[in-house]
Amino acid sequence: MRYFPALLTDEETETFYNRIQDELNRNGWGLYAVEVKSTGHFIGYVGLHEIGFEADFTPGVEIGWRLAAEYHNHGYASEAAREVLRIAESHRINKLYSFTAEINKPSEQVMVKIGMKKIGVFDHPRLPAESPLCRHVLYSISL
Repeated sequence: MRYFPALLTDEETETFYNRIQDELNRNGWGLYAVEVKSTGHFIGYVGLHEIGFEADFTPGVEIGWRLAAEYHNHGYASEAAREVLRIAESHRINKLYSFTAEINKPSEQVMVKIGMKKIGVFDHPRLPAESPLCRHVLYSISL
């Protein structure tokens, strides 16, 4: 959670979990658990998520990922995200967005690796302007 403003509280975690379940039930797609194939060890998630704030590119669907730090730079996020692109296409989602704090270069690299194009920058509406995480890069891909 290095590039997030804070860890989620137990209540926030439960709310997020319920939102994930609701999206899966309503849309047939969502955020998927990622495991190391050889061990079955859970390392995070990659998937599709309805963008939950207002911006000039919303409403929309984002492709995103959160993996445990010790599994960064091993290709897991890129490999899983490529599969999620196929899932999005099968659900006839024509355009996806991805965004992250401008300082989160590893996540931005995943966006590039999976064929997304940078379309701009924006200040995240849920973060204070003085936060080093406020300024975000915005990528998209058409399917």
